[in-house]
Amino acid sequence: MNLEQARTNMVEQQIRTWEVLDQDVLDLLYLVPREQFVPPEHRALAFSDLEIPLEAGKTAGARMWQPKLEARVLQELNVHKTDRVLEVGTGSGYLTALLAHRAAQVCSVEIDPALAAFGRQNLERHGAENVLLETGDASHGWPGHAQYDVIVLTGSTPLLPASLLAQLTPEARLFAVVGDAPAMSARILTCTGPGEQRFTDLFETVIRPLANAERPSRFKF
Repeated sequence: MNLEQARTNMVEQQIRTWEVLDQDVLDLLYLVPREQFVPPEHRALAFSDLEIPLEAGKTAGARMWQPKLEARVLQELNVHKTDRVLEVGTGSGYLTALLAHRAAQVCSVEIDPALAAFGRQNLERHGAENVLLETGDASHGWPGHAQYDVIVLTGSTPLLPASLLAQLTPEARLFAVVGDAPAMSARILTCTGPGEQRFTDLFETVIRPLANAERPSRFKF
């Protein structure tokens, strides 16, 4: 496979056509080699428009996002060089690496120890030096390094927990896929002032839920 031609095809045919036009984001897709974050047995699929299984994880169904979703989220979050980022779910470490190139620091938390080890190996090989990798459950936030300018949830959640929102700085942004299958909405939350937030629904999609995601309370008789 001609890697560079496949990478160019991915950018031009999948990502640009999905309203990703930020040149800095497009340039990053050439700088960070996606194929190095894909499990070896799936490397031929590194630039395909599909989710890629991550067998390293014990959590059933763990997958890399589609390339266009990674790029679109990076664009919508508008990460700055001064931003401190919390990523909930490290996975392969590819999105972590993209975020790290744009942020001051990324704290990435993975609940699955096997996936955490896989992501760490990939990020160390890439040479990401401004990333804190920790193992644990950050579905309701990660207070050890709060407050955050950007939070990214890499799994879906039926609800956004108040404890997570409380860890945002006054001008922060948060990306999450909210809802239950088959009706999920990719959403950006933007803090517009103390205690004030604006939600923007970007598109509909379905991704695997976070382990221990916040769920609405059920009335019990």
